[in-house]
Amino acid sequence: MAGNRRAVRAAAAPKRRTLKIRSGDQVRVISGKDRGKSGRVLRVEPKHERVFVEGLNMSKRHIRPRESSGGASGQNTAAQLGGVIEREGPIHISNVMLLDSKGQPTRVRIDRGEGKRSRVAVRSGATID
Repeated sequence: MAGNRRAVRAAAAPKRRTLKIRSGDQVRVISGKDRGKSGRVLRVEPKHERVFVEGLNMSKRHIRPRESSGGASGQNTAAQLGGVIEREGPIHISNVMLLDSKGQPTRVRIDRGEGKRSRVAVRSGATID
């Protein structure tokens, strides 16, 4: 009978770590279809550990044209054009490396000096921000 019992455990939430890459940083892709390319980070999604890099991992979206009415009087009508648009897709944070001031890929460490938290490039030792 003891073999039929199952221990019910609460699903532990995954521990969220602080990301060392922020929007506006220059990064280089180290694996995937865009390997070796570099660009500026447009946005970071810490919950999913993904970054959106300008001009990389492009995907095409087919948009249907439609009209949007602005109000009851119908004065503010604007038509949205349809077609194929390209936009950046997400890249996992582990597949990009931060570029230092010389343009070399580097790992990042955190220094907590003088009560402040600052990012430091491991390769050159320079403070990033």
